[in-house]
Amino acid sequence: MSIIKTKHLSYHYIRHDEEGNVEGEVPAVKDVNLSVEPGEFIAILGHNGSGKSTLLKAISGILKPYKGEIVVNGTISPLLELGAGFDMNLTARENIFLNGTVLGHSKKYMQEHFDEIVEFSELHKFLDSPVKNFSSGMRARLGFSIATIVRPDILIVDEILAVGDYSFQQKCLKRMDEMMGGGTTLLFVSHSIDQVRKLCDHAVWINKGQIMQIGEVNEVCDAYMATQKK
Repeated sequence: MSIIKTKHLSYHYIRHDEEGNVEGEVPAVKDVNLSVEPGEFIAILGHNGSGKSTLLKAISGILKPYKGEIVVNGTISPLLELGAGFDMNLTARENIFLNGTVLGHSKKYMQEHFDEIVEFSELHKFLDSPVKNFSSGMRARLGFSIATIVRPDILIVDEILAVGDYSFQQKCLKRMDEMMGGGTTLLFVSHSIDQVRKLCDHAVWINKGQIMQIGEVNEVCDAYMATQKK
């Protein structure tokens, strides 16, 4: 049984004019049919604005499909937008518990894993500082550390590693490797093709909301990169 399956999935954004009146709809994802099997590591490739993030938000349950169906058979830890689930005016300490609640964890669970989160994030000295004062890399550290304290059935990572420093990126990739070794399914968005080739076994190439190709990661990466050289 597929762990993720989309059938004729479409999503449109509403476009407004300067006065707030509805002008029309902008298609972001068009008739996407996708099956992901348990334990697969799948990269989502495409230009900025191609529909990658919209697809992942729909799979995560953040966006409701305009048309079509999504079936998810498992728990999801989504790392989608930098700072999602954070209150920028609260401290890192407060946001650990807030973000944990957003992800469905109890206060007791977060208390039990608090030290582990802080240790992995390496933000000991900044626990009582407001997150609004954090760099993008620091917010990425905090978000990743919270989202990966559990071993979900599905881990969704959308470009969040792009803002971290090299040593922390390697630390995150090692943890992701451990999770994947334990059976976690990965959906991964990155503009680093080298990172995609190393981490994933399959890939989906999306252009203007439509799937162009699905298959073995190197084949899809080669086809996608060939279009970038034209």
